[in-house]
Amino acid sequence: MAIISSKKQPQDPNGEPKQNHKTAKAAPTEDLLQPAAAIDEQGKQEESIRPQRFADYIGQKDLKDVLDIAIKAAKSRSEVLDHLLLYGPPGLGKTTMAMILASEMGVNCKITSAPALERPRDIVGLLVNLKPGDVLFVDEIHRLSRMTEEILYPAMEDYRLDITIGRGSSARIRSLPLSKFTLVGATTRVGALTSPLRDRFGLVQKLRFYEVDELSKIVLRTAQLLDTPIAEDGATEIARRSRGTPRIANRLLKRVRDYAEVKSSGEINESVASEALQLFQVDPCGLDWTDRKMLSVIIEQFNGGPVGLETIAAATGEDTQTIEEVYEPYLMQIGYLSRTLRGRIATKTAYHHLGFTPPSNGQMSLL
Repeated sequence: MAIISSKKQPQDPNGEPKQNHKTAKAAPTEDLLQPAAAIDEQGKQEESIRPQRFADYIGQKDLKDVLDIAIKAAKSRSEVLDHLLLYGPPGLGKTTMAMILASEMGVNCKITSAPALERPRDIVGLLVNLKPGDVLFVDEIHRLSRMTEEILYPAMEDYRLDITIGRGSSARIRSLPLSKFTLVGATTRVGALTSPLRDRFGLVQKLRFYEVDELSKIVLRTAQLLDTPIAEDGATEIARRSRGTPRIANRLLKRVRDYAEVKSSGEINESVASEALQLFQVDPCGLDWTDRKMLSVIIEQFNGGPVGLETIAAATGEDTQTIEEVYEPYLMQIGYLSRTLRGRIATKTAYHHLGFTPPSNGQMSLL
């Protein structure tokens, strides 16, 4: 059972982060623009750049206003915060928001994920050890097993734990009282949650993508925490290529920092950021090599489409699930790709971005 405490972890025995600035090319280029958290983004350094209160949390203004009201109301009534469900694409700050909620309420935050709660005793052990008011954060909550969900229902509604003792005709149910707690669930697929579980959350909030100015402020804040000199135009250049996701922005900042320290004077400005991200094959619109390859294949080999998903996969060497879940969503969000019943179509914007001339026939009228 994987549990992560919100308390600070002890430092590395050597007292230094394990980095080698001379290996800027070591990170796979295709991983830089993935919103999922990498292994090295779950340690002490990643915790140090997380905001600890709403005043330091940049962006998501509407969500912060709603949660600020809920926190103040719960405190005024001396009650626990209502259960909260956060949904949206990965990398937008769902875990950080849960930790801020616990900090603002003055309680502990226990962090786990649904795949780690395979057996009933896993969730039972967590619930029994919670103290009054504690926040239990469950990431990817849509992946909970059916049995674990059944245990959560009375725990969320009545703060009790129903345990079956014995088997057969001698079986009996014993109810154990639980401390009142707040369950914060996070998911990237809110539609995959069962209705009984979703309906038990008092607050259901969506996290949106960030604007460039918000991401620029996040980059400047992270650079200050990492003691990295950076100019505003350098932060803006990184923000423009971050796909509206803070996790990607912070990841790109670290790679640009490596480049600046090895190839330049160490300060990140617009030209240095542009050179570094060009080295990592991240273009000004946030597209990587695979994104551009997909669009180029559709335009050059299939006259802009429509073309089927399996055909694109065969032409690019990627599997269909990766294309559908990793690459297509962003291309569709920025208007470079259109999905129709007959297949995928590259839009006029994609033609112009890649330097192609859009066809003048009636096919483009469909875009």
